[in-house]
Amino acid sequence: MEKKILIVFGLFLISFFIIIGCKKKAEPVQFVSQVIHPEWTKDVTLYEVNVRQFTEEGTFKAFENHLPRLKKLGVDVIWFMPIHPIGVVNRKGELGSYYSVKDYMDVNPEFGTLDEFKSLVSKAHDMGLYIILDWVPNHTSWDNPLVTEHPEWYDKDKEGNFVSPYDWTDVIQLDYSNEGLRDYMIDAMKYWVTEVDVDGYRCDYPGQIPVEFWNRAREELDQIKPVFMLAEDEDHRNLLEDAFDMNYSWGFFHLMNQVAKGEQVVTELDSSLLKEEVVYPKEVYRLRFITNHDENSWNGTIEERLGDAAKAFAVLTFTVPGMPLIYSGQEIGLNKRLQFFEKDPIEWKESELENFYSTLTNLKKENPALWNGSFGGEYIKMNNTNNDVFSFIRAKDDHKVIVILNLTGVEQAVDVFTGAHTGTYREIFMDENHEIPQKISMHLSPWKYLVFEK
Repeated sequence: MEKKILIVFGLFLISFFIIIGCKKKAEPVQFVSQVIHPEWTKDVTLYEVNVRQFTEEGTFKAFENHLPRLKKLGVDVIWFMPIHPIGVVNRKGELGSYYSVKDYMDVNPEFGTLDEFKSLVSKAHDMGLYIILDWVPNHTSWDNPLVTEHPEWYDKDKEGNFVSPYDWTDVIQLDYSNEGLRDYMIDAMKYWVTEVDVDGYRCDYPGQIPVEFWNRAREELDQIKPVFMLAEDEDHRNLLEDAFDMNYSWGFFHLMNQVAKGEQVVTELDSSLLKEEVVYPKEVYRLRFITNHDENSWNGTIEERLGDAAKAFAVLTFTVPGMPLIYSGQEIGLNKRLQFFEKDPIEWKESELENFYSTLTNLKKENPALWNGSFGGEYIKMNNTNNDVFSFIRAKDDHKVIVILNLTGVEQAVDVFTGAHTGTYREIFMDENHEIPQKISMHLSPWKYLVFEK
């Protein structure tokens, strides 16, 4: 009898721990974000500027002439790749990497003067645009004055030599265990907000720096004015608790590339977005993109990676929860890998893509269903009869956007079930009104995209 009781009790314990284990595994791993986003970020589109390659001159003055065009395009926030002087010692290529910073308190003389950049920022603000700088906190060039003034602020190997991260031999790694370095770096960031009036930062590789540094930096920057902070990171979610407004959605980006190449099924896109809902609080912003400076230079142009699927996936980046990004030249169909260490200017031309992207940026701004974070609407997957068709709705109050995408290179027949989301909608690219019933039956040409707004 005792033996039987022990066996039953043992089975109970095993079952209990299995249940607890399963329950623990299924629990959301969401964190709490205390970040207060600047109010102006609620409906914005981000534009990344590669100053060196943007014009033949590669200067602030030459870029300034593009401000009216970018305003017309509908972008709101301009992110400048690093504008600081570039190191000469161990430089890569003729012109070097933007991310080899020689002086955090100055601008690259090849781009112009500090006063010219201040003028650019002022003109952008007058047009209702915002400016963020690319900040490189992890490493400096070999000839940054800090190397001789504060060699103790740098990582060293067992022999006492400076350390280059990865194969980035043109830079050496900083060591944030030094309080003096933290003070210096925060003061440098505050300088650009105070003296130049920039509106925030895109921070390069921030996950390798203690989160306490970032929390303090955000607090002190916000005391000057509310700033916007973008982390080039997807692995360190604690950065989003108190310091950063937004991080990269690298996983979703790679998934789009895989779907375009037929290496992954379309339904994984919805699975990815649902996983994000579990991990990230609604308040957190996610950066959506089909290209950026790294992808373009190192991994391929939009055409190389997405081919005929490019516009369909661009639509996706503007309509799923998150903030969309346009990279230099994307709006005119840039189809070359811009060299990273040499001069390689963009060849500007007229393109129907400018109307395509301005249609998306205007929709983003005008329809609250697509606004960022908790300002925006709920993402709801819409059932349909074809797994190669991706259909969903964004809804906030009476504002709605229905998106239907054929994410294959062949024609697809599909029935899409809209449920209660019926009524009169405008298809934004055709600018035509349509009555949307509870079931839409259609044939979609390869990579076809439809966006209906109400």
